[in-house]
Amino acid sequence: MREVRRDRRLDPPEPWRLAPFACALVAGLLLRVWWVWAHPALSGDPQVYADIARNWLVHGVYGVTNGVVRPTLIRLPGYPLFLAVCFRLFGLQNVRAVLLVQVLVDLGTCVLLAATARRLWSRRAGMVTLWLAALCPFTATYSAALLTETLELFMIAAALFVFADVVGADGDGRDGSGGGGQIFSLKGARAWRFVVLLALPWSCAALLRPDGALLAVTLCPALVLYTRGRAWRLALAAGLLSVVPFVPWTIRNWHTFHVFEPLAPRYATDPGEPTHPGFQRWTKTVCVDFTCTQEIYWNLDSDVMDFGSLPARAFDTPAEYVATRQLFAEYNKTTTLTEEQDAEFARLAAERIKAHPWRYYLLLPAARVADMWLRPRLELLPNDLRWWQYGEHPGETKVAYAAAGINLAYLLLAIWGAWRRPPLLGAMLVFLVLRSLLLATIEAPEQRYTLECLTVVFVLAGVGLGGRRSRVEGRG
Repeated sequence: MREVRRDRRLDPPEPWRLAPFACALVAGLLLRVWWVWAHPALSGDPQVYADIARNWLVHGVYGVTNGVVRPTLIRLPGYPLFLAVCFRLFGLQNVRAVLLVQVLVDLGTCVLLAATARRLWSRRAGMVTLWLAALCPFTATYSAALLTETLELFMIAAALFVFADVVGADGDGRDGSGGGGQIFSLKGARAWRFVVLLALPWSCAALLRPDGALLAVTLCPALVLYTRGRAWRLALAAGLLSVVPFVPWTIRNWHTFHVFEPLAPRYATDPGEPTHPGFQRWTKTVCVDFTCTQEIYWNLDSDVMDFGSLPARAFDTPAEYVATRQLFAEYNKTTTLTEEQDAEFARLAAERIKAHPWRYYLLLPAARVADMWLRPRLELLPNDLRWWQYGEHPGETKVAYAAAGINLAYLLLAIWGAWRRPPLLGAMLVFLVLRSLLLATIEAPEQRYTLECLTVVFVLAGVGLGGRRSRVEGRG
């Protein structure tokens, strides 16, 4: 009798298991719906995506409107295709319906991450992960924005879930390297099903954003390593299959623009448009935070650039200060950068790099990555850009510090979870490292570029709070 009672306590009735699951989803739903109604983000890049989708539907041209509709390749087709489908179903101007669809997608991301944590560690870890993901304000805000982030998060979550299922989380070692999942017992059509399930999120992630290709770059070799080479055929097939959707996109770009472009241009420019390499390089000698990105980088060729907003690190000598100030004054007369001005920016950048190579190649990239990981994620709120100036807006400063604290708490919980060495930890950490190294190469940091990393953060944080590992529950 005692054994029966113990079993009942450990395995509660199904309604009691579903109650916290349903409560987490309802709480996440209410949070995201509130964001959709209170703070939808529809200007800037969202307008570009919507314009491409509408032109694709109405005119049959994958392009942007600039007086006339002209073809473009500045954005990959994944998100415009999603918008085009939504516009076809709900109406060309029904943006709110699109955002509500994204709310459901984001909740699906929460469920997939919870299932992954449960598979890797325990039922408790899965439930904790679900609550952490559902109530995270940083990912919730992007479900109310016409941007790629919500769908990208879903694809990463789907890839992690399928990868954990295919490789198996109950291998010989705690790192999962001895696992084999169910792939070795599958043949024929069932094996190909798993190939498709692996390749689909890999390719969709890359079709949404160029950096989404890191998912395949990470998980394809990891599939071979975790199975000790036994799944190399599966990895090769999934890798090749994930490349297939880019073939028609590459052919289209060659036929339309006569350029080989399988992804999207680094600076989001169509062939023939200026990229201003001198200014880009000079920016990398100065910018380390989102404030510089918005006040300087984003204003190029559209608005004045305020010389007074430049940080002290922008000048190493009095002569450099004078030259930079004069260059800004000349640009601000027309707010259009000329080739001569770009060449002057290139000269200034070369001098600064020569004088301080360690700063350019190591310190500034590290500072940009740190800013993207730790900066308060308030970019979609109407907060002042210089939120730390307490005397001018004390309320917004307090909100920013609270957001920074929440972000830091998630990261510390994830570090705790990583310390417990859950299965597949190596693959998850490689993904974070590769993404951070890629972000170190960009000129203008934005904290949303590390948003995709929160998928791994949620899982690891759930493991940290997930109690002792349960192999029985982990297989569930």
